[in-house]
Amino acid sequence: MLTGKQKRFLRKEAHYLNPIFQVGKDGVNENMIHQIEDALEKRELIKVSILQNCFEDKHSVAEQLVEGAGAELVQIIGNIIVLYKESEENKTLELP
Repeated sequence: MLTGKQKRFLRKEAHYLNPIFQVGKDGVNENMIHQIEDALEKRELIKVSILQNCFEDKHSVAEQLVEGAGAELVQIIGNIIVLYKESEENKTLELP
């Protein structure tokens, strides 16, 4: 689990990132989770955008992504989900 201080740090780092995944009307699927796992290994911190045609609630989408990818939820703001997972090989972020 991330502490409040760590989440604050990650929110600051994520501010300038653009979303690299979009969840649409099909919702979350296995292929998307696998791609998000790969992206988290390379980048550690990513944003996922939820499109307006997505039928699922943004909190349930976030929960599915967190469980599927084994990531930590940093924040949900608007229709953007910020995820963090410590990389095993490409460690770039040093948490406080």
